[in-house]
Amino acid sequence: MSSIVVTEKSRRLQEGVFPAIWIPTDSQGCLLESEMAEIMNFTARCGATGFMVLGTTGEFPHLEISERKRVLEAARRHSGELPILANVTDIRPRVVADLGRFARSAGADAISLMAPYYYPLSPADQQEFFIRSAEAAQLPLFLYNFPERAGYKIDLETIAAVADRVPMLGIKQSGGDFEYHKDLLALGRKKNFVVITGSDTLLPETMALGVTGAVSGLSNGLADLVVNTYRAVKAGKTRDQIPDAARLAVVSDLIGKIEFPYNIAATIAARGLPIGHPKHLVSAASKARLEAMIAEFRRLYSEWNLLG
Repeated sequence: MSSIVVTEKSRRLQEGVFPAIWIPTDSQGCLLESEMAEIMNFTARCGATGFMVLGTTGEFPHLEISERKRVLEAARRHSGELPILANVTDIRPRVVADLGRFARSAGADAISLMAPYYYPLSPADQQEFFIRSAEAAQLPLFLYNFPERAGYKIDLETIAAVADRVPMLGIKQSGGDFEYHKDLLALGRKKNFVVITGSDTLLPETMALGVTGAVSGLSNGLADLVVNTYRAVKAGKTRDQIPDAARLAVVSDLIGKIEFPYNIAATIAARGLPIGHPKHLVSAASKARLEAMIAEFRRLYSEWNLLG
């Protein structure tokens, strides 16, 4: 029997819009705390339900472990009363355990875990990884399925086994396999966990299936559009009745022009919010494409009266 306690605050992570917080850093890869706080405050004003910290949009693999801990501390300082989901994913189990324990001491309300990447694990070894990591953190768990990043999918049998052993609040489904939402939702009904989507531009479609919210990279710069769409769907409206859902579809088409995470950075910078320094080497060509996309989004935001 697990000793992990599920609090009322951690359960608030099961429904709503959760920005996957962008982490501005300086040229040395060190956190720019006031800049991150500016983004968090913007999303909170727009109605965000909580925050995912150190996720894929936050570019966690680029950060030193000490810097990831600084981010967790800063996130708690600037989160107000909103809950924090801390992604403690790493290829090294000892690092995951250390980050999980630190996340708990820093005030996170749950942890998120991707399958360890680069070296694929058997389903049985994945189970051990997820269960032991949650037990080390002594926090409720969100699994994070992102095959395009991890290299393989967390299968249903693994998810069921983990849900039987530790308090599992839900799973975030990201990537191109839209149909997997349906399988996860069916299992969640049996095992009492929710499904949150990473497909923030497809909220009307995923919520129609039973998804309860989104962990959203686009919410860093467009939280108002994502929250408005979420609330409209909750109120019973369909995609064609939600102007902001149509705007997100336009954004979705545009961001395909350049690579992640430059595309997310462009949507943030165009809103007048800080993005910091790139966390890896960037060519002159990519810098030029980023600036062009920022300008394109500024024109679009002006048309939508999102600036000022």
